[in-house]
Amino acid sequence: MQFSFDGSEPIYRQVAEQIEETIVTSGFDEGKQIPSTTEISKEFHINPATVLKGMNMVVDKGLIEKRRGLGMFVTVGAREKILEDRRSKFYDNFVKSLVTEAKSLNISEEDLINQIKRGFTE
Repeated sequence: MQFSFDGSEPIYRQVAEQIEETIVTSGFDEGKQIPSTTEISKEFHINPATVLKGMNMVVDKGLIEKRRGLGMFVTVGAREKILEDRRSKFYDNFVKSLVTEAKSLNISEEDLINQIKRGFTE
């Protein structure tokens, strides 16, 4: 995990993003326990309340679950849920504007697809 303490993104959001990223990259496997709030706060010198706030964001998304007396565990299907959310955001943030720009340049759908294929081969 990496945290930017001088960036504009609040630390608790960075904690949530880092946990999600670690789930996506299979650093935290589904059904397995993740490090505790205390472990993360000590390792990265972050206030435990800040870490907990970030973890609770991930809990609220249904990606990790609290098991009383045991800790936090990655939920089954968490990785796919994150990827689906990212695919949706990719479409909204990139594909829509790409198509809009292509239309304004009179680039046909076929030409746009060919350019995208070219991008994959270069």
